[in-house]
Amino acid sequence: MKLAVVGATGMVGRVILKVLEERNFPVDELIPVASERSVGKKVEFNGKEISIVLMETAIKMQPNIALFSAGGDTSKQWAPEFAKVGTTVIDNSSAWRMNPEIPLVVPEINADILTPDHKIIANPNCSTIQLVMVLNPLNKRYDIKRVVVSTYQSVTGTGKEAVEQLEGEINGSNPKMKYPYPIFKNALPHCDVFEEGGYTKEELKLTRETQKILDDRTIALTATAIRVPVQGGHSESVNVEFNQAFDESELRKILHETPGVVLQDNPETNTYPMPIYAEGKDDVFVGRIRRDFSQDNTVNMWIVADNLRKGAATNAVQIAEYLVQNNLVKNFSLV
Repeated sequence: MKLAVVGATGMVGRVILKVLEERNFPVDELIPVASERSVGKKVEFNGKEISIVLMETAIKMQPNIALFSAGGDTSKQWAPEFAKVGTTVIDNSSAWRMNPEIPLVVPEINADILTPDHKIIANPNCSTIQLVMVLNPLNKRYDIKRVVVSTYQSVTGTGKEAVEQLEGEINGSNPKMKYPYPIFKNALPHCDVFEEGGYTKEELKLTRETQKILDDRTIALTATAIRVPVQGGHSESVNVEFNQAFDESELRKILHETPGVVLQDNPETNTYPMPIYAEGKDDVFVGRIRRDFSQDNTVNMWIVADNLRKGAATNAVQIAEYLVQNNLVKNFSLV
């Protein structure tokens, strides 16, 4: 197994390397890829130091799988070049997500759509992944009509410069501004760029990607995405209206039994999901479950996950695991 990690020195790239180690992914040869200024530097993987190479070098090495986390422009340019030599690309950017020919995958939900012919596979947006992990089992049982979601997103979702801005503001060191305003002691109703109708790109991603992953265009979803001074993960306040009546006990049981979802919902003991406890974990946490008394067949809930783990790196590695386990990778088989 030759495995390339494109963007190996970035925030998500470093977490990908960590997750690969933790999950004992069958890597015989790791190929770390980064920009020209990083070539010659080394990354540590499974106790070894491995030199970073250029994109062209990695393509010539014909890896079985390439995990991309280097931005949309890089992916658009280079993912097809890897695909041409038979590499299966799993891409973390938004470049391919809404392409009708490209599968958008959360393994627990729709990995069964993957075939050996899929050479580019899109990893969903971090906020979308944790949302659909909870919505999917409920949609199967109660048929979702409408979702209203407000996100409270970590600065790590923006990247290293945003983390440095927050840390600099905390330390009073006059940092370079990644955001148009201070983030410390603040909340910015501005995630990604503004687009049609005054919505941000992040808010539209939540709508479009959820419908594609759940394969249900009838679900009406509207979102407001907020950036908050948190480093540990994303949180979401979610209001879900069903087409059918639901029983709260049954709904909790469904979520409790859903792989990858952890129910934390006991007000008597102040048990509810928080990013400070989700950080570094691969599960999606859900709590504050309560019937919406203002409208029939509607429930409120609070969903939290580490956006760098299940929201990015872990989901990508899980897709790779599925490909390997089901012999969907060119020139590689566990048998």
